Amino acid sequence: MSTFEILLGFSLLGMIILYTRKNNKRSTDQVKEQDVISGSILSAEQQKALHPDKILSILKKGNQDFVDGVLTIRNNSERMRQASLGQYPLAVVLSCLDSRVPVEDVFHQGIGDIFVLRVAGNIVNEDILGSLEYACKVSGSKLILVLGHEYCGAIRSAVDNVKIGNITALLEKIRPAVIASMDFPGEKTAANPKYLHHVCTENVKLSVANIRSKSPILNEMEAQGAIKIVGAVYDMETGRVNFN
Repeated sequence: MSTFEILLGFSLLGMIILYTRKNNKRSTDQVKEQDVISGSILSAEQQKALHPDKILSILKKGNQDFVDGVLTIRNNSERMRQASLGQYPLAVVLSCLDSRVPVEDVFHQGIGDIFVLRVAGNIVNEDILGSLEYACKVSGSKLILVLGHEYCGAIRSAVDNVKIGNITALLEKIRPAVIASMDFPGEKTAANPKYLHHVCTENVKLSVANIRSKSPILNEMEAQGAIKIVGAVYDMETGRVNFN
């Protein structure tokens, strides 16, 4: 083998090593960037520094990532260890019981990021109000989001005026939304998807109004700008959350 061939071989080998290191570094940097975003749970200082509007934008961005199928690397084992020392969630989401609405995933959030309250029809009662007050007044969350969803069985049952055991009392809390939808221009039955969507939206508005009217603590916090109370509806077909 000539000297030229030997030198050429070393040159090619050097280029391969440099290329490999460069690409490995890029992959490592990408992981580190993800870790900055999602590797650690929120601290008390970070939670305190965030404005309610900023938190709302974070949830909207998270939902867009969910819709787009953007993957996020999370070290859940490490997050669990960190969360055992305390929790400082961004927001509290009042969602329906429905198993098809994976709340944390919908907003691209992980362990320690958000409180989640679940009850059929995302209705408001004394226990829900107490939990919301705890999340915001005690634990420092800055946003309350009432999340309804398409094809909600509780909404359908309220429209049909179903009466079964303890479900009856729960559905009575949704009936005002049905009554508020009397001016809907179309067939007002559970067979009409557009009507059900309308009632669902009215029910979200009803829950938001009930939180404000039945919790002086949360109403005052919102008036002072310490928290924000908003409503939204989750579209099961697209994964998109449409904010009211």
